[in-house]
Amino acid sequence: MSGLAYTRFELVRTFRNRRFYIFSIGIPILLYWVIAAPQHNKIITGTAFTYGIYYMVSLASFGTMMSMLSTGARIAGERQVGWTRQLRISPLSVRAYFRAKILTAYAMALLSLCLLYISGAILGASLPAERWLEMTGLIVIALVPLAALGILVGHLITTDSAGPAMGGLVTFLALLGGTYFPITGGVLHTIGQLLPSWWLVQAGHIALHGRGWPVRGWITVLAWTAILATGAGWAYRRDTTKV
Repeated sequence: MSGLAYTRFELVRTFRNRRFYIFSIGIPILLYWVIAAPQHNKIITGTAFTYGIYYMVSLASFGTMMSMLSTGARIAGERQVGWTRQLRISPLSVRAYFRAKILTAYAMALLSLCLLYISGAILGASLPAERWLEMTGLIVIALVPLAALGILVGHLITTDSAGPAMGGLVTFLALLGGTYFPITGGVLHTIGQLLPSWWLVQAGHIALHGRGWPVRGWITVLAWTAILATGAGWAYRRDTTKV
C-alpha cells in the first residue's frame, strides 16, 4: 500500500465515522450555541469582548484539541483488531503511517474550526482578515505537539480505556489551558503556561487582543513537539516488539 493510498483510506474512513461528527464536531458546536447564543451580544464583565466572540475562540481550542487527540482512540482500536500489525508487514513506511495519521487529524481539526468560525460569524463575530489568518496559523502550529500526543497515547492505551483516557486528557488540558474560563494568576496560571494547550488557547485569543505569542510560547510549543514526537516514536517501536 502506498502512502498516498493509505492517507486517502484514512480520510475516507474517518469522515464516514458517525462518532467523529458527534464528539469532535457536534459537541464543540453544541456547547458554543448553548453557552454563547443566548447572550452573544452581551459584553463580558471587565472586558471589551462579547460572549459570542470569546467563546468562539475558546471552543476553537477545545474542538481542535479533541479532533487531534481522537487519533489516539482510533489507533487503540486498530491495534486491538490487528490492523496495525498488518500495516507493519506491508510495504507502507513508518513515515507514511505517521503522516497519514497527522494529516487526518488536521483535516478533522480544521473542519471543526471552520464550523466554529461560521457559527461565530452568524452570532455577529467580526474580525479583520489578518486577525482571522494569524489566529488560524498559530492554532495550526499549536496543534503539532497535540498530534504527537494523540499518536503516543494511542500506542499505549487499550480500546476499553480509550474513552475515559481521551475524555480525561482533553478535559485536563482544556481546564489548565484556560478554555473554560480565563486564568489570570495563581498556581493554575503558572502550570498552564508550561502546557501546549495554554498556547493553543492563546493562539485563539489573538482575536481578542491582537498580540501573537511571546518567545516563551514558541519555546514551549517547540519543546513539547520534540518531547512528544520522540515519545510517539518510542511508543510505536515498543508496540512493534509486542507483535
